[in-house]
Amino acid sequence: MLRFLPLKLGRLYRCLKLLFVIGLFVILLMNTHNLFASFQKNELTDRRFINLNKCPACFGTSWCRKFMNGQISFETWGRLRFLDVFNVKNVFFAQYGEPREGTRRIVLKRLGSNQELTDIDQKICKRATGRPRCDLIQAMYKTEFARLNGDVRLLTPDVVEGWSDLVHCPSQRLLDRIVRRYAETKDSGSFLLKNLKDTERMQLLMTLAFNPEPLVLQSFPSDEGWPFAKYLGACGRMVAVNYVGEELWSFFNAPWEKRVDLAKQLMDIAEQLTNNDFDFALYLLDVSFDNFAVGPRDGKVIVVDAENVVVADKRLIKQNKPENFDVWYESKFEECDKEACLSFSKDMLCSRVTVDHNYYAICQNLLSRYAVWRGSSGGLLHDPPPHIAKDGQLEALLDECANPKKRYGRFQAAKELREYLTQLSGTAR
Repeated sequence: MLRFLPLKLGRLYRCLKLLFVIGLFVILLMNTHNLFASFQKNELTDRRFINLNKCPACFGTSWCRKFMNGQISFETWGRLRFLDVFNVKNVFFAQYGEPREGTRRIVLKRLGSNQELTDIDQKICKRATGRPRCDLIQAMYKTEFARLNGDVRLLTPDVVEGWSDLVHCPSQRLLDRIVRRYAETKDSGSFLLKNLKDTERMQLLMTLAFNPEPLVLQSFPSDEGWPFAKYLGACGRMVAVNYVGEELWSFFNAPWEKRVDLAKQLMDIAEQLTNNDFDFALYLLDVSFDNFAVGPRDGKVIVVDAENVVVADKRLIKQNKPENFDVWYESKFEECDKEACLSFSKDMLCSRVTVDHNYYAICQNLLSRYAVWRGSSGGLLHDPPPHIAKDGQLEALLDECANPKKRYGRFQAAKELREYLTQLSGTAR
């Protein structure tokens, strides 16, 4: 009886797949008119589609002229609205064209699911009127987003602390940096909040509270060597960022030499975000194969989802000297039966100068045998060549980096792992 079970499961899988294809075909037939209309119309020029009509309860307007001029258009599948049901994250691929530069691929993000966007509208309305539905534009002027009017000189920690991961423990230095580099204003470059228009201030605060990813990309730009996608602009509730390349997951079964190079870059990212000349520690709280991408030409690894990043100001920690601030903090390893699990305390990340969180996150969720993603395990460095597997050094370093057995073992293992991967990369060329 049991030997027939795999056969039955195989038939069941094939039947389900056939039903899915038939169902998709039926949907296509039912939406034939909408299908042709979708290809003929550029919805990105529609103010309501990109939620420009909801501003200042939006993310910005710096790229609205490009949207309205039709310089941006969805790629083929992105034009089919009935497929949005599968696009829960509301991330789209599009083509952006400039007369002299030609077209290039970009990524458009709504920064949240449809439900999350509806929730923020209802919260704004409830705070302003006590009801879940209202005139959103009028309501914005009655919320905390409008509290900082033109008389307020600076954006201060006491106002926005805890609004999102970016400002879980903000310093004045960080907030000045965010305001000074805010890209959704024509007069960027000043850390004075009063230099922003009322609508610009509300948009900044709305972004900071709902999804601060655009502010991370602006404050720590790729042009200055930070490992994030380049921020391009926004219109309404549609944000445009540079297309980096295929997601890291696409390289899970790449040749060994390629995977070694990618692993080394990932460890370099962990080091850069932890220790840099600016004394800002950027801790990645959501580390998975989908949140990194690889450039097709230079092979460079880039963080493409920066919503969940805690920024700790090491200078402020040294100045305030909270309890045990100078004691090295070790992230606790916890086995988990789910994908991309991490154990962390934001408060601890914000109160220690020396923290191993980024090494832990990269090793556990991407590189080591503990990494699990889409049903596959073994991490990016799975199945090493026989001579490396026999040596045992790589496996030992990965294990100590993910699940250290010695006190402060992860710090040393991360250092040695970077050196070992550099050595392997050199011999592979």
